[in-house]
Amino acid sequence: MMRIGVGGDHAGFPLKDTVVNALKSMGHEVIDYGSYDPNPVDFPDITRSVCAGVLSGEVDRAVMVCGTGVGACIAANKIPGIRASVCHDIYSAHQCVEHDDVNVMCVGAQIIGPVLLVELLEGFLKAEFSTDEEFRRRVRKLHEMELYHYSFKPTASE
Repeated sequence: MMRIGVGGDHAGFPLKDTVVNALKSMGHEVIDYGSYDPNPVDFPDITRSVCAGVLSGEVDRAVMVCGTGVGACIAANKIPGIRASVCHDIYSAHQCVEHDDVNVMCVGAQIIGPVLLVELLEGFLKAEFSTDEEFRRRVRKLHEMELYHYSFKPTASE
């Protein structure tokens, strides 16, 4: 059993209850960070709350639901320590954890339906980060990019 944070904006609201109910039926504890109704809300605000729960250890992983999953994913990846991925297929849902140690899965309520959603949740939550050094090394490099000011310097070919 894990503690899973769930959040979404108004575009994700129609699918968010499906996420919460599916997680509970799988035996997980759910912490709902909103939104709690279909009224417009800015996804970066909900994303910030969900990611704070992940970083504090209040939740083990999180699921964000917005219209496409893209906005929530962009917002989540702005926060050091968060690795988020849009997952609309079963392979990506588990592989993102196994290879990239993703801690926030983002899905689009306008893209997927409830049946696929449940399979995505299962894959995401059953997956474990690989012990292979190649994947650990790459995630360490991602962490280093967060720690140090990273400035893009184009090469001559760019």
